Amino acid sequence: MKVPVICCAAMAAALVVGVSPLALALDKAPVISLEVAKKMAAGCEAKAKEQSWKMNISVVDSGANEIFFEKMDGAFLGSREIALHKAQTSAHFPFPTRFVEQLAYGKDLKGGALPGIAEVSGVIAFAGGLPIMTADNVHIGAIGVSGGTADQDETCAQAGIDGAKDWLK
Repeated sequence: MKVPVICCAAMAAALVVGVSPLALALDKAPVISLEVAKKMAAGCEAKAKEQSWKMNISVVDSGANEIFFEKMDGAFLGSREIALHKAQTSAHFPFPTRFVEQLAYGKDLKGGALPGIAEVSGVIAFAGGLPIMTADNVHIGAIGVSGGTADQDETCAQAGIDGAKDWLK
């Protein structure tokens, strides 16, 4: 039995009308763009150059997928993966990797509430990864930096976020 063309058109229209609110909601969810990721890397690089640090910089989206990576001249080759894992940790958990360190080792490094978290594959438990939040406090990704001390890495990551704050509104 053939379905009349008018019936097919009506079903298609109903499907579009029924799905469109969902599609519109997805379209309005904030995401980090390549442009913003590059701005963050530029802000981080500027801070690193100012301090004579050589950094690896990774920016990931909210799903922990890398969207931009930069290795500064002279940065340690092995720090590439560390920068990525710091960013991924802060994308999976919307807080700085320094907080993961404190959960694992405590603020005084004498034992934290969740010592096993440092043993979870892909989770970094030292500073240098920061979540990227919009002005409305929506978690859209993370930045991870490696190449200096943990404090230097975190300072550089924050400079990256600060360098793109106008695009995070």
